[in-house]
Amino acid sequence: MNKRQKSIFPTLLSKIDKIRSSSPSEDRKKELNELIEYIQQSKDKDQIAQLNFICTHNSRRSQLGQIWSQLAAYYYNIPAQCYSGGTEITAFNWRAVKAVETAGFKISKLGNENPLYEIFFGEGIPSFKAFSKLYDDMNNPKNDFSAIMTCSHADQNCPHIPGATKRIPIRYEDPKAFDDTELEEEKYTERSDQIAMEMFYVFSKIK
Repeated sequence: MNKRQKSIFPTLLSKIDKIRSSSPSEDRKKELNELIEYIQQSKDKDQIAQLNFICTHNSRRSQLGQIWSQLAAYYYNIPAQCYSGGTEITAFNWRAVKAVETAGFKISKLGNENPLYEIFFGEGIPSFKAFSKLYDDMNNPKNDFSAIMTCSHADQNCPHIPGATKRIPIRYEDPKAFDDTELEEEKYTERSDQIAMEMFYVFSKIK
């Protein structure tokens, strides 16, 4: 483990070790290859790979995609900047926030209706902000980025993402289906872990 990786919070490092012990199915690897190729091509051109994770409400899956991919990029020292957005504005769902906090991220919250969360994953590592916003929000890139479509609704109803040089569908099941059930916490953790495992797999393949 290098000095860069050691700066990540210990609980989060333990989670990373656990998710790295698994790998996607062969079929899923084929779906992830397009993202690997995009990041590799950006690196080969000495460019920062800009990834915008998009779902309808920017409340669960796209937020998890941004957070875990930004950590994976840091862990493997790959030049990438990760974003998220939706076709509607709601809020970063507190259940998804709890899932990443339990994984080992440290999070501060400002506001209530659509809170602004500041995400920390290590000592001396720059934090980043997360909140529900449109995919073309002023905080997101306007061109030269890859649009990662994390839900079928957004993928089907938003056929064109202005400024995107690449559109990559990587869909995930929505843990929202289990809200207010006995399986709620388990399913949010399951989805967070799946996204984490796949993003770490993706960045581990960049040379």
